[in-house]
Amino acid sequence: MKKSSFAKTALTMGVAASTLLPSLLQAQQSEALLETLVRKGILTEQEAEDLKTDIARENRQYVKVRSAGKETVALDIYGDVRARYEGFYSDDPAMVDRSRYRYRLRLGMTATLFDRFEAGLRLSSSEASSSFGGDSISGNSTFQDNGSKKFLYIDLAYGRFYAFSNQTFQTTLTVGKMENPFVYSDMVFDGDYTPEGLGLNMGWNLNEEHSLKFNAGVFALDEISGQSEDPWMGGAQVRWDGIWKYDEAHKPKIQSSVGLGALAITYGQSLTNGAVPNANRGNTRLAGSGALAHHYNPIVADAAFTYTFDKFPMYAGTFPVRVGADFIYNPAAPDRNRGMSAGVTFGKSGKRGTWDVGYRYKYLGGDAWYEELTDSDFGGFYQGTAPTGGGTGYGAGTNVKGHILKASYSPYNSVTLTATWFKTKLIHEQANGSDSDMNRLQVDAAWKF
Repeated sequence: MKKSSFAKTALTMGVAASTLLPSLLQAQQSEALLETLVRKGILTEQEAEDLKTDIARENRQYVKVRSAGKETVALDIYGDVRARYEGFYSDDPAMVDRSRYRYRLRLGMTATLFDRFEAGLRLSSSEASSSFGGDSISGNSTFQDNGSKKFLYIDLAYGRFYAFSNQTFQTTLTVGKMENPFVYSDMVFDGDYTPEGLGLNMGWNLNEEHSLKFNAGVFALDEISGQSEDPWMGGAQVRWDGIWKYDEAHKPKIQSSVGLGALAITYGQSLTNGAVPNANRGNTRLAGSGALAHHYNPIVADAAFTYTFDKFPMYAGTFPVRVGADFIYNPAAPDRNRGMSAGVTFGKSGKRGTWDVGYRYKYLGGDAWYEELTDSDFGGFYQGTAPTGGGTGYGAGTNVKGHILKASYSPYNSVTLTATWFKTKLIHEQANGSDSDMNRLQVDAAWKF
């Protein structure tokens, strides 16, 4: 064995041994040591990441459960806390500029069971509703009411079966309240939305560079005791992910991703503003009843291309640049039935010393998709009450277009700071000469564990 190889092996074994100690301080010191070894060229980034994964696996706690075989299950506890400042600004005199402070707390636990089974639970903060529980598309709670105690809600509650899991094929079946099985942008689903029903994810690795994925789901939107025609949502999606070139460390340098899917809502006429939380606006509704005027069964396509530079000034590690776009079309509506977004992101935050800056333009027609599933942060100013519900004021959902500028920085692996600016307006104004332009600023500090 060469002296350099022997030194690398000895150092790696020493780091691994030290990180197996149960002390949080020891783990933080070991992570810093791994980063030092990478900077000195003793370990590659991939070797350091692999070692961190092995260490995390070894540190996982096991607990006894009541079973005939006296077996054990692995419990993985995780979560995040986000503090946010938010400001709303408009030139329209009817809009009162305002600021608010909010937080989001999520605490989850995953139990790896026997024979390829998994169970998951996550709690989340959210604004309280007297009729519906927490907000479907937001986990934020506002600082208000003289420091009143806030609520926690069930955000995830699912069982999962890994039917196949090898290097070539993967098939996962999930039932319950789950993370969204589809891979769509927030033009289709808000990031906080956790649907309830049945999800299927399948993967086929054609080779080391290319893979095909199939995602499907059937989810309940409401259960109405007085009728048998309950509204449901279903869909299917096919994706192709490809790697076209590796760098010298065998990390992806040129990547692409393409997806095509279809979604549908059945018995949507039951989704009046009073049937589910009326968080967003934009869909065309019938006067009087407030029922949806059109069906929603859109086709959604997306594509992305990523090039990774070996290095970049003031950035730790390789530097990715991603260009992406997506398109949605709802053939069931006669007009206002299209949406698109396109943007570019430089870098990727999430690890110590990394950052990203991105720009995105988004256009979402009023009847391109169901308003109560889309991004709750992307909206315009309404000058009065509309058939979509709500009075004068800011409203997110569909029938909005505009620009999004976002910048993030991670001073530590567990901490990320973000600033996001939305410059938006309604596509179809409520009255001639009205001003629906909005500026929305969000400043976040997020801690994950």
